[in-house]
Amino acid sequence: MTLLELLQLLRKHLRLVIALPLVCALAMGVASFMFLPNTYTATTSMYVLVKGDSKSSSMSTDLSASQMVTNDVAQLIDSDRVTKDTANALKMKSLDDYKISVTSQTTTRVISVSVTGEDAPSCAIIANQLAKDVSAVAQEVMDVQSVNVIDEAETPEAPSGPNRVMYTAVAFLAGLFVAIAIVVLKDMLNTRVRSAEEVEEMLGIPVIGRIPAMKE
Repeated sequence: MTLLELLQLLRKHLRLVIALPLVCALAMGVASFMFLPNTYTATTSMYVLVKGDSKSSSMSTDLSASQMVTNDVAQLIDSDRVTKDTANALKMKSLDDYKISVTSQTTTRVISVSVTGEDAPSCAIIANQLAKDVSAVAQEVMDVQSVNVIDEAETPEAPSGPNRVMYTAVAFLAGLFVAIAIVVLKDMLNTRVRSAEEVEEMLGIPVIGRIPAMKE
């Protein structure tokens, strides 16, 4: 099937090609606004201070070794020990209802921790508590002097998700794909001869006459 034939086929079923994507997008839009709760993200940033650092010698410290320590601290934030310590400090059963994201740059010792959940104040509280707990654990198990907080997490005022526009657009594209698939599949399963060209292709002989359709 050529592209022109596909376009002609879609034109014959234009109602389905238009209606199905619109229905899918509308259904997803309604579902996302009615059933998907808003989520909020609070972010705190920290600086990893390795033992031996000082104001006069911090620039001469081996960057690759310091970065390895920073990466270890970043992994430590999402460990079971730190998350459990944070949950216990906040008198919570666990942090499973919250998404914790840790970002560590390759050329600095700055770590960013983002906590995403449905309750905005709780996200900020958890992020700040994680910073405190990871500092204590890092000093205990690693060669780290301290993990200092640069910016404390503040209670987010606006939701960070869900991305309802993206969900709606994806639903529209999915509906369009399904509509095209239905049209193509329906055409492939239709084995009736619908044109003189198909007769010539199937029988290998030319058509020498046609009977026009008579109007009533």
